Amino acid sequence: MTYTDSVIKKAIANRSENNPQQALPYFSYTTYEKTIITDSLERENNAHAFFAEKVSENQYDETAGFKEEVLGFNMAGFTEPRYEVLGITLQSRSFYDEDYEIFNYRYAGPLSTRGLKNYYYAFVKDTMILNRSSLMIEFWPQRSETIPGLSGVLYLDAQTLAIQKMQIAIQDELIARIEQEYRYFAQEDIYMPASNKLYIEKGDTSKRLSFFRGKISVGTLENSPVKEAIEGRYLLSTSYNSAFNFSQSEKITHPNLAIEVLEDAGSKPETFWEEYRDQALSQRDLNSFKYLNDVVKTENIERRLAVINNFGIGYYTLDFFDFDLTYPVKFNNYEGLRLGLGGVTNADFSERFRLEGYTAYGFKDHTWKYGIGGGIMLNKSHGAWLSLTYNDDLQEVGSFNYLTDRRVYSLFEPRLVNITQFFDYKTLRLNQEYQITPKILSEFQFAKTNVLQTQDYTFVLGDEAYSEYDITEATFGLRWSPSSKIMRSEKGTVEIYDGYPKVTAQVSRGISGLLNGDFDFTRLGAKFFYQVERLNKSTTEFLIEGKMAFGEVPLTHLFHAYPNAPTKETVMQRFSVAGVNSFETMYFGEFFSDRLATLQIKHRLRPLDLGEKFKPEMVLITRYAIGDISNMERHQDVSFGRLNKGYTESGLEINKILFGFGTSLTYRYGAYHLPRTADNLAFKFTFNLQL
Repeated sequence: MTYTDSVIKKAIANRSENNPQQALPYFSYTTYEKTIITDSLERENNAHAFFAEKVSENQYDETAGFKEEVLGFNMAGFTEPRYEVLGITLQSRSFYDEDYEIFNYRYAGPLSTRGLKNYYYAFVKDTMILNRSSLMIEFWPQRSETIPGLSGVLYLDAQTLAIQKMQIAIQDELIARIEQEYRYFAQEDIYMPASNKLYIEKGDTSKRLSFFRGKISVGTLENSPVKEAIEGRYLLSTSYNSAFNFSQSEKITHPNLAIEVLEDAGSKPETFWEEYRDQALSQRDLNSFKYLNDVVKTENIERRLAVINNFGIGYYTLDFFDFDLTYPVKFNNYEGLRLGLGGVTNADFSERFRLEGYTAYGFKDHTWKYGIGGGIMLNKSHGAWLSLTYNDDLQEVGSFNYLTDRRVYSLFEPRLVNITQFFDYKTLRLNQEYQITPKILSEFQFAKTNVLQTQDYTFVLGDEAYSEYDITEATFGLRWSPSSKIMRSEKGTVEIYDGYPKVTAQVSRGISGLLNGDFDFTRLGAKFFYQVERLNKSTTEFLIEGKMAFGEVPLTHLFHAYPNAPTKETVMQRFSVAGVNSFETMYFGEFFSDRLATLQIKHRLRPLDLGEKFKPEMVLITRYAIGDISNMERHQDVSFGRLNKGYTESGLEINKILFGFGTSLTYRYGAYHLPRTADNLAFKFTFNLQL
């Protein structure tokens, strides 16, 4: 091991003493930050394409972690603050972090535990920083083509090997330069970041730099850019820290929030900004206010951004009404082509009340479906809505929907195309949504449902036989995202970092005799989702789910393992679209269970770089399911099997081959392997679309 490597190894070992987040039980400081996006770096008296400044108090304690309280927020051109900008991570707080993030690009931290595996280091010279002896060390990535890394120079205290100064350069899809200065506090024997300068230039990518982006899920793809509004070629951000405090006089309020925006943060007077600015605004900065005010007004940017943001979660906004984009066009084997229209009122209608509704028509079953309802806001800070809805529609037999699952918008739903087994229901529901903490969502539902069969089925209990029945059911669900980061402003609470794991649990109780309910039963469900994202751009996903029902449970309320194989003779006749988390080789109606556990593992390899427009990716998939059912004789006029031997399938997907289309091949093996090889194969196409 070289001298430099031994120094770096010791510096990494000393992180617990040098990293403020490990060495100190509490600290806080105030930050002034100014960010611009522009198409020109010339110092003419023109204007920027984006200008914002912010003042915040950053607090840290060893229990709650970091919390940012935004005291003031000033964005040129907008009558109302665009709080989504505050949720974007321009760069990580500390170079000691395992992953260092710059504008959504992740790199290995130069003093992380993986530093020596990802970087080369070279001693440059001895020098002086802040009147203390310093070691100047250059570093650069070992495998820049496969694992993106930082390049630059770090200055380490010769005695403690703490970071005294950092200079970074990146030449990748982004061209970036960072210079971070530190301040030494002798009493605490710690270096704290004092100033930071970030410069980003659009590099070898067609993407422009922008803060305004929507998100969409199409097929099996999530979180893709939809559109960019105010954008430019260069981004410059400077921040200065002051008012450092190391004695905790009071606890951090609302510690589950990563960012809390004070109510008056967007309306601070000029005297407030003069107090915190390190220097007066330039003429070009000042020009930006009038210029961007004209641009935002002329181009109707605020309206466009509202449309983009809602489109990303599946709505199109028209005045006071958000049209639900999941309704217009669907297709399945029972309804055939299904056309619909629906949506919900927004805050322009009322911030306390909402009305919702939809109607749809199936051209194969020649039947209208509809829903109507409304809600009242009980507590804005906790997202507490009380809603009453009525629906007359179809639902898949054996499906189990978690109340608190986040809404996922798809241009089409892959499994829906192949489903054949539905039941007709008429349901009156009372729902109470409540955010217990920023990271724990809850919902309670009380529902009265009348079930009608669309195919032959009879549920037999003793001397009674039911093909039509009433179910009175109370349901309670929770969703916990312990690693997500949450921001709260006057506009509400939003998730700004989608962390893992995600844990969802739900329990429901069917009650006989209440509102003419026919059956007593209990249904339980829980799932655990975890995703590992690597610096080489590969990803591994784990989904574990368990469900159980006991009591008088009809087939409609039992469980399936999300089968997605049409019951047709040949492989090519079964050719269709692959689902997201479905068993591609399991036939519809093949198994139903009252006890079911599933495990799914997906490993997405690093995309192949075959050109800017052609980057196919391979995904390796394995799925396993095991279950069983009691009292199978209760279910008459229908045939299905037990899943008690364990079901296994594996396969691969090659996505984004052409125009978002790809292909998948899955093979069924193990206890439920079928005699004919072709019956164990599922050959399908995948669809991943980026807008």
